[in-house]
Amino acid sequence: MFSKIKTCATAKEIWEKLVQIYEGNDETKENKLTVAQQKYDAIKMKDGETMAEFDERFSAVVIELNSLGKEYSNRELVLKVMRALPKEWDVKTMAMRESKDLNKMELHDLFANLKAYEFELETRSEAGPSTSQPTKALAATTAEPCSPSTSKSADQLSDDVMSLFVKKFGKYLRRSFNPPTSFNNYNEPDKVSSELKCYNCDRPGHFAADCNRPKKDDRNKRDDRRADDRYRKEERYRRDEEDNERTVDRSKDKSKDKFKDRSKKKIPVASYC
Repeated sequence: MFSKIKTCATAKEIWEKLVQIYEGNDETKENKLTVAQQKYDAIKMKDGETMAEFDERFSAVVIELNSLGKEYSNRELVLKVMRALPKEWDVKTMAMRESKDLNKMELHDLFANLKAYEFELETRSEAGPSTSQPTKALAATTAEPCSPSTSKSADQLSDDVMSLFVKKFGKYLRRSFNPPTSFNNYNEPDKVSSELKCYNCDRPGHFAADCNRPKKDDRNKRDDRRADDRYRKEERYRRDEEDNERTVDRSKDKSKDKFKDRSKKKIPVASYC
């Protein structure tokens, strides 16, 4: 550094030289801002990296951007950190979004909360056996993908995470669940033995639910109605016959009565001696 300013004669020249070295001209500032912006956009938490290490690396990028005149709001910084975390942190970050005001949350408060959560998980994993081996960044220690059997159990989740589950999925859990069809019957042919007969039409080869003929109950009702109609017709015919017979009998009786009356009214023939 001294070799760069030793030729300067005055303090002003030294200052201008230092400003040029560390800040550069307008074009240099634009290039530095572009590089810093790219680092900010691409930053992600690395495998095996602790939350403290990620905090230090992220804060350095933010400070560099601030020195170049680029500033972000609290909400933008908090959301950027949450998106930069691995997927193992998704449940925690979703819970914080629901329970915290991101506009008022400071960056150091966010990292303090995340560090406390990381410490809590590490403490619980050390206290008891676990199906997974968490690392500093809550990622798997091997390159093999995490299977469902090795996912973290529910007792490892903090209270705010559990409250999120209840809030987000409570409505879903109350819905009725229809189990899928058993795989044992998936490939069975849908055929009915010819020995079985339909209850509805007494024909073989299908069940009553698949029968295209009118339902037996409907046929019975229709037959009953037909029988009732036939009975009423026969009864009406019988009554008509009886009425006709009575009419004929009455006519005969009247004829007999008239004949008797005529017989009584006949004048006897006088005899002349």
